[in-house]
Amino acid sequence: MDEPAAKPLMPRSLLPPTPGQTVGPFFGYALPYVRGNELVEAGTPDAVRLHGTVYDGAGAPVPDALIEIWQADPAGAVVRRSGSILRDGTFTGWGRAETDREGGYWFRTLRPGATEPGRAPFFAVTVFARGLQDRLFTRAYLPDAAASGPDALLGSLQPERRATLFAHDEPDGSLRYGVSCSLRFDIRLQGGPPGEEETVFLTYDRTNALADDADAAAHRDGSGA
Repeated sequence: MDEPAAKPLMPRSLLPPTPGQTVGPFFGYALPYVRGNELVEAGTPDAVRLHGTVYDGAGAPVPDALIEIWQADPAGAVVRRSGSILRDGTFTGWGRAETDREGGYWFRTLRPGATEPGRAPFFAVTVFARGLQDRLFTRAYLPDAAASGPDALLGSLQPERRATLFAHDEPDGSLRYGVSCSLRFDIRLQGGPPGEEETVFLTYDRTNALADDADAAAHRDGSGA
């Protein structure tokens, strides 16, 4: 009997996106792992702590969110290697942390460098939390990022919206966390009163997985998560 004719696979670019699903809370199973938030060892020269609190629309801490960061190394190089989940002393630029009962998270890492001239250095941040239909994307720019030169995303935002994308220097944490200083970056899933505006989140063109980050990202209008 003749075998049925094989059908060619649909090109990747024509596949429709998979519908988003509620992404939590179920992060306690499999996703968190030992030292996932420690991108470098305690006491590493120039190590910093990136930390903050995740808040919901009512201003209450979110105790079961999951935060991921992706970043360049201090020289601006994007590490491209397998084994990011391992903690073997090799800096991979990727980490994952769950929030605690008070909505807090922290990473021990290095300050990222600019990946190219004219782009301010930043941490790429992904947020998973209960009630979200999909993960959220944002950025945590270094406190002195504005001095690095013009940045397309920052330049497209009003000052009050732009302020939600900056981490702030803090002097604490050197002894307990094995770092030289701390950077605070709070994440607000929805807006509140002045000073508690919703964090700017990004959207990406998912029809082209290889699109450049700078071309694919567009900021949201702050209408709510």
